Amino acid sequence: MSRPVAYPAVAVLATLLVTAVPAAPAAARAPAGCASPPAPARPVAGEPWPQQRYAPDRLTPLATGAGILVAVVDSGVDRSHPQLTGRVVDGADFLDRGGDGTRDCAGHGTGVASIIAAAPQPGVAFRGLAPDARILPVRVSEQQVVEGRESGRTVDAAGFARAIRWAVDHDADVLNLSVVLYADDPAVRAAVAYAVRRDVVVVAAAGNLHDNGDPRPYPAAYEGVLGVGAIGRDGTRSAFSQTGPYVDVVAPGSEVLMAAPRAGHQRAEGTSYATPFVAGTAALLRQYRPRLSADEVAGRIVAAADPAPGRDAGYGAGVLNPYRAVTESAGAPDSRPQPGAALPADRPDPAALARGSRRDAARDRAVLAAAVAGGAVVLVAALALVLPRGARRRWRAADPAAPR
Repeated sequence: MSRPVAYPAVAVLATLLVTAVPAAPAAARAPAGCASPPAPARPVAGEPWPQQRYAPDRLTPLATGAGILVAVVDSGVDRSHPQLTGRVVDGADFLDRGGDGTRDCAGHGTGVASIIAAAPQPGVAFRGLAPDARILPVRVSEQQVVEGRESGRTVDAAGFARAIRWAVDHDADVLNLSVVLYADDPAVRAAVAYAVRRDVVVVAAAGNLHDNGDPRPYPAAYEGVLGVGAIGRDGTRSAFSQTGPYVDVVAPGSEVLMAAPRAGHQRAEGTSYATPFVAGTAALLRQYRPRLSADEVAGRIVAAADPAPGRDAGYGAGVLNPYRAVTESAGAPDSRPQPGAALPADRPDPAALARGSRRDAARDRAVLAAAVAGGAVVLVAALALVLPRGARRRWRAADPAAPR
């Protein structure tokens, strides 16, 4: 029997291959301070296949992600790209001190952010799934895995954990973690648990090492995290996409078009790029149904997935369906975008009110839980004596064929 392969506990950006679209004659300058800047690229006018599948224009009348802050813990996000201008707030740089997270020498984080929030632009069919969401860039790595080789700098696991906590403490509603550690680090585990307790939707890549035996990927394998695998244009699981109980849903991850640093677009594959489709859907739901908890948002995304071969085959509950996730939410929406005149200067921002409402609801749930905790202690103790320990919870849709 061959010996298991050891994988380092570092923040590896879950990327396989990045192909820049050929540069235009007058290429945009590279990000300042990058030793090996990504190749410049020209814009692409054709509609990419994930948008043909998801038709984001159908979602626009319902939700656009307005008022929702999505933290992209990644290689940084270049906010100078025309489709990201005005959508990227000041973040943090855990790789180089003093930065605000808006320098991207790998192009990875910019691409991830664009899948979530790229603005529509004349002559360009590509746009983000939640184009009015705001991006909080948290820079942790330049490292990528290209053709099986790791290259570039990265923070250690402790730095990655600090970055997650920083994003949560700076009001992230959704965490996009297109990053994989192949070791269970206590600090990272605690940071993810902190995000879950704070009612943040945590979405993470399931990893690209299917051919290497599907080593367990973190944070995707942690409790309360939506683990995302990848599919191709034909709807089948991408060959590299890992399989295991940590895969909750799959989304486009092969031949995915996205923004390149500064300007233009590039194509890439990897579970890294499937993850932001799910994070963008979470942003839509958090706007459309602001009183849903993070747990409920994740459950809604999984329950609305299109049927697929199954969890054992690496599809989790199925293929992401943003439109169903939003439109099949139980009951009427708590808040919908309403056309009309601009608000007076002394009126509060409705998006801010929605965020406050969601956090108030989360606090109310916590108070209620504390109130009933005392009365439940005896019952819990009794059950512990007679019931075996439950299986680790994952985000699973109900199986109609299961015995009741």
